Amino acid sequence: MKHILQSFILVVISLGFANSSFAQLSSQQAIGARFGSATGINYRYTLAQDRAVEGILSIQSNSISNRVRLVGLYEYFKPITNDFSWYYGFGGSIGSYTYKAFTDANGAYHNSNGELSLSIDGIVGIEYNVPNAPIALSLDIKPYFDFIQESSIRVFDPIGLSIRYKF
Repeated sequence: MKHILQSFILVVISLGFANSSFAQLSSQQAIGARFGSATGINYRYTLAQDRAVEGILSIQSNSISNRVRLVGLYEYFKPITNDFSWYYGFGGSIGSYTYKAFTDANGAYHNSNGELSLSIDGIVGIEYNVPNAPIALSLDIKPYFDFIQESSIRVFDPIGLSIRYKF
């Protein structure tokens, strides 16, 4: 899986150097859902023919912790074909990271514990605009670096599939 993701990133970067013309974002706004390691809703606002800002409200939960993040990204779009484009961008997020209450193996109870989380985010992906429909599908990798007590960088974990309604 790691090799597939590395190949995907290499292909997307290569396409960027090969095609320097502007992508034509076909709508002013788009709203939808993002699925993957962080599920949530996303909203994109087009600033120019080749640039947009995107906001993602995501929720992650597992047996140990809960996380809510509001991500803001500035994105650049490049065409591949009439219906496909690739994009990359950068931004940041703010959110809440909460460890769930638990009882350890010795029977000791530990209260829930939460903290503010800040991160620096990047994004690279491809988007398909469905012909004759106001729908766009995108697949992306969104690495980020967290500034919390257990700071970490996530490079290949945050893969996402987004489905957006364009208007």
